[in-house]
Formats: sequence, structure tokens, C-alpha cells
Amino acid sequence: MAFSFQDLQFPDLKDSSVFITGGGSGIGAALTEGFLSQGARVAFVGLSDATPFCDEMETRYGIRPLFIRCDIRDIEALRSAIADARDAHGPIKVLVNNAARDTRHSLAEWSVADWDDSIATNLRPQFFTAQAVAADMREQGGGAIINLSSNSYLLGLAGYPTYVTAKAGIMGMTKALARELGPDNIRVNCLIPGWVMTERQRELWVNDKDLQECLDQQCLKEAIPVEDMIGPCLFLASEASRMMTGQELVVDGGRV
Repeated sequence: MAFSFQDLQFPDLKDSSVFITGGGSGIGAALTEGFLSQGARVAFVGLSDATPFCDEMETRYGIRPLFIRCDIRDIEALRSAIADARDAHGPIKVLVNNAARDTRHSLAEWSVADWDDSIATNLRPQFFTAQAVAADMREQGGGAIINLSSNSYLLGLAGYPTYVTAKAGIMGMTKALARELGPDNIRVNCLIPGWVMTERQRELWVNDKDLQECLDQQCLKEAIPVEDMIGPCLFLASEASRMMTGQELVVDGGRV
């Protein structure tokens, strides 16, 4: 019988208030479903209407995630969304900074505005969401922040240097916040996916040549499905990883 993330059990996540950025599509949607499968109360933000996804999740798990439309580049709107999630589900116990945008670009073509917009999507929000939930976690005696980075910075991949820079910055931020928040029993870790086969990736970037090159570099010769991000994220959110902080958990099929 094939393994399913629904076989996972992290009882301490039941009824936890979870906030996810970009939780309605791609890896984020898989993570939303993963937390719902554990009985958590999930709120997420995104740009596109996620009503059909929320309907599907409610039918499947009997728990409806709270969708809040929000552009994470707008920090005041992001803070307001976290306040709405708190009002609906209680103080935030788990924060998952998932949202990102991997627009391809070269050094020569990129403008100052392009750089600022990419950083405003891929790095800046993670700092301010952590700032917004730290008091919630402190009052509860602890919590977990999971920042999603990318193995693109570990490999030094070409084709999107601002994105790679931001993903390296996320790991630095993770270590800094782990040190600052550790005395309050708030754990901050980094989940580092490889090339995950989301709908967006398949529509925009996946082709036979590049996929084969990726698989040749992976120890495990399988394209990575979004579902394989769920277990590692739940582990980092739960008390199963209670003595882990400031760490990176790489899930990329052993790509070197």
C-alpha cells in the first residue's frame, strides 16, 4: 500500500491556529491540506480567489480554511490578515512563510524596480509576519515558524539571481530569528524544497531537457510532487522537532 501524508499523525497540531502565506495553490495548498488533515485551524492569504479550494477542503476534512485575499507586498494588509486570522482561530501557533515568485531574469535586464519588487515578495514579508506573530507565540509558551527557502541558493542556479539572493537571505533570517526568539521557546526553521512539480512550474518552466538534467543530479530519480513537502513541514511545526531551531531541512531528492 502506497504511503500517503494522510497516514501521518501529529496530535499536538490539532486545533492549532496556523497561518500560511500563499496557501491556496502549489506547495502552499498542499501544506494547507496537510495541516487540515491534522485537525488544525488554518488561515491563508493569496492573490487569487481560493473559494473552490476552500470548498473542496471543507468537504474532505469537515474544516474550512479561512482564505484572506492579500498581496504580501503590502505589509499593512498582511498585518491586517494576520489579525483577522487571530480573531477567527485564536493566537497564531504556527506560521508558514511559503509565498514566493520565481520570475526568471538575467542580471543585464533587471531594473531597480524589478529588484525591489522581487525582494518585496520573496524576502521582506517573512520578517514582518514573524514580527506580527511573535507575541502570540510568546503568550502561548512557544510556537513554530517555518520559512520556505529553495535549493536554488545551495546550488547557485542561474536564471533568477534576485530570487536566489532572497532565498539565501531567508536562511540567514531564519538563523537570526531562531537566536532572538529561542528564549521564548519559539522555534524558527527553514524548509528547503528542490524542484517541486507544481502546476505553475509545469506550465512555465518544466521541459524534458531541464527535467532530465535535474533528475540526473538527484540521487532519487523521481520528479518531486507537492505532497512530499507536507510531512517535513508538519514535522517542523510539531513538537516532534521540539529541539530543532535555526536549521535547514532540505527535501530535494539529494540533488548535487
